[in-house]
Amino acid sequence: MRAAVLGAGNWGTAFAKVLTDAGTETVLWARRPELAEAVNQRHCNPDYLEGIELPGALRATTDPTEAMSGADLVVFAIPSQTLRENLGGWAGQLPPQASLVSLMKGIELGTVMRMSEVISQVAKALPERVAVVSGPNLAREIAMQQPTATTVACTDLARAESVQQACSTGYFRPYTNTDVIGTELGGAVKNVIALACGMAVGMGFGDNTVASLITRGLAETARLGSALGADPLTFAGLAGLGDLVATCASPLSRNRTFGHRLGRGETLEQAQQATHGQIAEGVKSCRSILDLADRHGVDVPIVREVSAVCAGESDPRTAVRALMSRSIKSE
Repeated sequence: MRAAVLGAGNWGTAFAKVLTDAGTETVLWARRPELAEAVNQRHCNPDYLEGIELPGALRATTDPTEAMSGADLVVFAIPSQTLRENLGGWAGQLPPQASLVSLMKGIELGTVMRMSEVISQVAKALPERVAVVSGPNLAREIAMQQPTATTVACTDLARAESVQQACSTGYFRPYTNTDVIGTELGGAVKNVIALACGMAVGMGFGDNTVASLITRGLAETARLGSALGADPLTFAGLAGLGDLVATCASPLSRNRTFGHRLGRGETLEQAQQATHGQIAEGVKSCRSILDLADRHGVDVPIVREVSAVCAGESDPRTAVRALMSRSIKSE
């Protein structure tokens, strides 16, 4: 089995390490030559996973054609809103039978397409060729080989099982399912709920507030998933509740950290500068998730309030008041 991982950020690098540790020959594509050199010569990625030693067998390149040559798996680990443009340049070089694997957690602005749908459209690939990996997968913890589990979803179960075999290690345990819609939706919406949780903590609120946001955020996700045809059980699993809890509770989460800064009173620009160029996916995806919900007539009040804050139309304290003043109802 041979894999190409396109994207050398936190999660792309960590997943490349997982694949290599699982015995899969892996090449990591990095946009910047200095990152590729660091992986090849010093076996590290100091910009994204400082202090983590990478396997000597992991190789990096700045040439996407070289990375994808002969690959059985092509893994996409780039910011979700850049996928269409980047994949447009790579599509002609994709090995024709390779499984196309998305690590991305977002909904495309404008089209409100899930990442697997963008991959299928741009690469002209059948949906059953596209797999999605999602779960409680904080990159640094995985790179440190702390035990975790994840979901590998593909409408072709045999293909999901092939990806599962390629990334199964003593510290990374993948489970399969065929619910791509639910798996992707859980990964995208949890980023927005994590922004809300971060804002709450930044404002000084405690565990009751965070637990309420997590629980009601899961309800919003499940309502939207049901409207889109997802399996409701997915949201009780690793790609739903598991990912949601990890992202909302951990200071390693970029979305929670971004929200925390907003809750402390920082502006959007100040919070963005403090992340040193790393993307908090929920900041951009909240608008597209809201648009998707509106198209299907689904009520998503937390997403709506976070979207208003991220658009500069509201602030965290106003958002809290709006949520708490909604009409009371049955759970």
